[in-house]
Order: sequence, then C-alpha cells, then structure tokens
Amino acid sequence: MYQMLDPKTLTVLITGATSGIGAATVRRFAGAGARIVAVGRRVERLEALAAEFPGLIHPVVLDVRDWAATQAAIAALPEPFAAYNVVFANAGLALGLEPAHQVAMDDWRDMVDTNITGLLNTVRAALPGMVERKEGHVVFTGSVAGDYPYPGGNTYGATKAFVKQFSLGLWADVSGTGVRVTNIEPGLTETEFSLVRFKGDETRAEKIYNGTAPMTGEDIAEQVFFACSVPRHVNINRIQAMASVQGFSPLTIKRG
Repeated sequence: MYQMLDPKTLTVLITGATSGIGAATVRRFAGAGARIVAVGRRVERLEALAAEFPGLIHPVVLDVRDWAATQAAIAALPEPFAAYNVVFANAGLALGLEPAHQVAMDDWRDMVDTNITGLLNTVRAALPGMVERKEGHVVFTGSVAGDYPYPGGNTYGATKAFVKQFSLGLWADVSGTGVRVTNIEPGLTETEFSLVRFKGDETRAEKIYNGTAPMTGEDIAEQVFFACSVPRHVNINRIQAMASVQGFSPLTIKRG
C-alpha cells in the first residue's frame, strides 16, 4: 500500500513567507520536521521565523518580481536546502476595491507584477531543478476570486484566474516527470490581506470580517500540508474552500 509522505523528507521553498498564509505554512511544515527556504522582503520577520525553528529554516530576502534576483537566489541555495522538493508560490496581494474606471493604475500594475510576474519568476527559476531530480511539487495560492467575480475585484480576480489556468497548464507540461502541481483557492480568510488591500486602514479592513467566522492562515496551511503529504502517485489538482459563513453572491443588477 502507498503511504502518506513523511514531512521530514520535504524541503519546502515558500514565497511570501513573512505573514499570513505563508508564515502559517512555514510553521506547519517546520513544526512537522520539514526544512524550509523562507522567502520574503522583510528581513526582521524572516529572522524571527528562523529563530523559532533553529536549523530548519534558511531565510532568503528577495523580491520575486525581480527575475535576475530570483534566479540568482535559487541558484545560490546551500545544501541541504538546494534540494527543495516543494515550491509554494504564495507571494501575492490585492489592492483597493475601486471600480475599473476609478482604480489607480499603480495598483493594477502592482497586482500583476506580484501575482503573475512574481509567480512566473519563482516557477521558472525553481522548476528545472525539480524536473532534473524527478521529484517535486509546485503549489500556488489562488483564490475563489479566480472563479467568482465581485465588484472592485477586477484585476485581482483576473490575476487569480491566471493562476488557476497556469496551474492546469503547468500540470499538463510536467505530469509524468515526478513533479506535481496544486492550486489552493481560499475564500474568506483573515490575515493581513485586507489591511494590505486598504493600505493600512485598520477600520476598513476589520469591517470585512465583522460578524463572521473567516478561515485563518493556519486553515489554509493545513490544506497545503495535506496536498503535499498524500502519496506521490496522487496529484491534488486544486483545493477550493470557503468559510462556512460565505456563499455565492447573486448576479449584480444595476437599476436606474
């Protein structure tokens, strides 16, 4: 019989590791004995994570939107972290809820640069090593917004639709190589997500979750952990989960 994978056999490269889903996933895997390459832009948070799990975490200060820097950072990983067999391309963000005709172009560019370009940089730099080793797993942070649009979610939702389709296309490319691909698609989840979306406006961010029981970063980390722990002959294509309080909105009707 096939057995679930032992997390102690995993070396997990996680982008966006300094907060939210990324930080929770670092703690879930490291707590189970996996080695972690923790990638982020905030050095103090990376160092704090490394201090929680001495010897298990290799911090990498990196902006994944920079292709040359991403390529160089992955090429420079020391042993035993260089033999990563899971890459969690988690770095991403949402900015604003304005309608398309009022949105700041810089917000659109930042979402595309991070959610799409940063993801592509990560995959292109990390994938060849896993294919060569004939063992690996690429995991993405998608969103229910990639399937279900909502007012003000224009470009954010479009970037997550890209992630969904790219994950399927990537699986078509690598199936049979020993590399697996999974897209994790959360719904309502309380992390720093809304605080970033509203650019530090805590009152506005808190209103998103008032009166609800949202999922947490730890809930999503558990889904990532599950997808990576199943026997290697199984590929979890996608996991889409919503908070129990969340449902599907009716189609918008504008009345004159």
